[in-house]
Amino acid sequence: MKYLIDFIEQKSVTKSIIFPHLKCSKEEAFLLQYICRRYAKGIEEVSVFELLTENYKEGEYAYLTRLPLVKNLLDMGWLTQINFGQTKTHDDSTLEILTASVAPSISMIRLLEEGTLEIILPEIKPYTDHLEYLQDQFDVVELMHKIATYKHGFTDNSLSIGKLKNKLGLLTKRIEERLGLTKEPIVVEELFKEKELDEREQRIFLALLKEEYSGGEGQFRDMNTLIELISFDDYEKIKNRALLEEGAKLIEQEIIDYEEILNMFGGISRSFYLSDEVMQRIIHPSKSKKVTKLKLDMLVKEQEIFEFIKPETTLEDVVLHPKTRETLETLIKQVDKSVYKKLKEWGLKNKHKGIDAKIIFYGHPGTGKTMTAVSLAKTLKRPILGFDCSRILSMYVGESEKNVRKIFDDFKTLSEKAKVEPILLLNEADQFLSSRSEGHGSSADKMHNQMQNIFLEQIEKFEGILIATTNLLDNIDKAFSRRFNYKIEFKKPGKRQRLQMWQSMLPENADYEDGFEIEPLAIHDLTGGQINLIIKNTAYRVAAREESVFTMQDFKEEIAAETGSSFEGSASMGFKV
Repeated sequence: MKYLIDFIEQKSVTKSIIFPHLKCSKEEAFLLQYICRRYAKGIEEVSVFELLTENYKEGEYAYLTRLPLVKNLLDMGWLTQINFGQTKTHDDSTLEILTASVAPSISMIRLLEEGTLEIILPEIKPYTDHLEYLQDQFDVVELMHKIATYKHGFTDNSLSIGKLKNKLGLLTKRIEERLGLTKEPIVVEELFKEKELDEREQRIFLALLKEEYSGGEGQFRDMNTLIELISFDDYEKIKNRALLEEGAKLIEQEIIDYEEILNMFGGISRSFYLSDEVMQRIIHPSKSKKVTKLKLDMLVKEQEIFEFIKPETTLEDVVLHPKTRETLETLIKQVDKSVYKKLKEWGLKNKHKGIDAKIIFYGHPGTGKTMTAVSLAKTLKRPILGFDCSRILSMYVGESEKNVRKIFDDFKTLSEKAKVEPILLLNEADQFLSSRSEGHGSSADKMHNQMQNIFLEQIEKFEGILIATTNLLDNIDKAFSRRFNYKIEFKKPGKRQRLQMWQSMLPENADYEDGFEIEPLAIHDLTGGQINLIIKNTAYRVAAREESVFTMQDFKEEIAAETGSSFEGSASMGFKV
């Protein structure tokens, strides 16, 4: 306690051992000395009014002119403001602190005990293993979290941000020096170099890794907390959000992943975590065996009914009729906080918290029904499972009814095991949706009717998003039509939409003949699927030539071959759409 005794006994406070560390004025140090003398006598706090009136008596209100001194000591972190027995942030105006009480802060007490706030680090030695390295990095993460929380007044840690940043710099430099002496590879550092992660991405990674090692589900998984961790002002927060959005390196390279959950207030929350493959590499760097959680794509591989479809496009990438886009946007808004609250109040949202939608996409082949369904899944951050309904007919007679139930039972089982509830896509659903036969009919008709009745029953019970695609709507049974709350027609695109499709699908990096224009291509009455096929077939032809330049004649020949085909409705030749 020699530093405390020296400080409170000095007649000239500037001669005390700790004065150089205070970096404050002589008058401010004098007020600190008065508070610390009382503290040494067991008086933990003192009112600011008493502090000033006791020490400044030259005029009736002279003490008011010294209020900025107390405010500065609070801002520097040497004092803590106490209101009604609780530590409080010191963001009040200068005059407001007159009625408050103050006490020595944690940093002031530590200075009085140790005589310095400088960090005494152990001798620099190489890391013996990656766990030693991780411990240092986790200390850095914890320090960054303190800076973020102190900055926003969420904690009573009163060390100044400047001192915390200084400590952060020293620890970071120490890690660099230890890495420089370490000859054995550190798996995390190898991963950083391999993936070319910058400092901000590394810190997000380390925060999530700390959470994994602590077995927590808390603070470092939340998107806002991670952004706060790497941002020092509001501008940086806005800029750094891109690091955790779709298209970011950490997500695109499958280093991290996230879950989207509808919270109790009706909003969407994101919880981030490191991918299983990355965790396996860090925890067991010498083992090649992967430990995987129940991911939907892995679950689907274990069965033969569904196809796991990985969306590549969102609704923003699809050319849609304005009314169709408006309908789909209304559907998406079911996850909006205010919309969800209203639906719940009206009794239309009970057990199932996600989007409830049974949709029919109908229209000519190649008009984008399946692509739109898959793009909707990516927009909603949902996986999508596809089933080709034509397969039902190829199954054994008498087994079809059982297989219809199996489709929905297996989908429900997969949904319960998966992290995120998938969308069910029933392609070529004409046979399920067509009008049922009347009268006695043949045994085949009876079986078909029974199969449709079971399908109708399963649709009635279904919760979540179901999309059925069909070429014709006229023949749909009215009972099925009533069960689907959205029926969206996909017409052949008009000239303006065809122009958009040609513009978006033509290769950007290819060479085109002089004077090449897209508008003449949009005149031809083609579907999006046909345009895509024509472009791919043309590209195959051009790539095979020594001079790979696209010409208008190339496209005209492919358009003529496609529109003159007599195989309407059959599989198109050429590249798979």
